[in-house]
Amino acid sequence: QVQLVESGGGLVQPGGSLRLSCAASGSIFSIYVMGWYRQAPGKQRELVAAITSGGSTNYADSVKGRFTISRDNAKNTVYLQMNSLKPEDTAVYYCNAGIPFTGRYDYWGQGTQVTVSS
Repeated sequence: QVQLVESGGGLVQPGGSLRLSCAASGSIFSIYVMGWYRQAPGKQRELVAAITSGGSTNYADSVKGRFTISRDNAKNTVYLQMNSLKPEDTAVYYCNAGIPFTGRYDYWGQGTQVTVSS
């Protein structure tokens, strides 16, 4: 069982920045595939960014050049640095973990609210 705890959400003005953190349990965090998803009211949950154990990253087109995903295996933590935030980035952001070779890619955190508004 993998437990994920997000932090760092909040209210920010357009153009501002936030950094989300997700702390994961488990002694094999270094092999987890980690991702950030978001869900806005009335919309489906969508992938924002993902990072593999080897550090390869993938981003939604809407956040490329503005968001950066990174991981610190020594701290069992994945980050999402969000810059140049827009009102359309407003959503609940969820951390996701997957463990290769197990078929389990359905570990989720509780979510953290990000609101971009003036």
